Amino acid sequence: MPIVSISLNDQLLKEIDDTQRKFGFSGRSEIIRTGIRMLNEDYKQKEDLSGDMDGVFLVVHNQNVEDTVTEIKHKFDDVITTHIHSHLREKKCLEIFIIKGEAKRIKKLLNLFQTSKNINYVKLIVA
Repeated sequence: MPIVSISLNDQLLKEIDDTQRKFGFSGRSEIIRTGIRMLNEDYKQKEDLSGDMDGVFLVVHNQNVEDTVTEIKHKFDDVITTHIHSHLREKKCLEIFIIKGEAKRIKKLLNLFQTSKNINYVKLIVA
């Protein structure tokens, strides 16, 4: 099996180690492989979306990157019907976007959130 080297910050490494212990993974490599498989499966499911759709985006980010979220959201006013913003602990924010529209546009919005280095978590729930 090929070996791939990655760089992780201390917090992410701690989270990986904690998750490894909680779920009984054999090592860091196994938990990272599982995460990649889950991401790939999620991506495949989203790729199959087509036509008009309804759904919800959950987005978590640090408060200091609010501008990134605002910039992305204004580009998609045509599919975002409702937006709720809530402050969480540890200077984090939760954004809830209710969406309705063409799957192609919604997938583009999802991609922008997922690939932004300023976003901690993104989840699309399809209705």
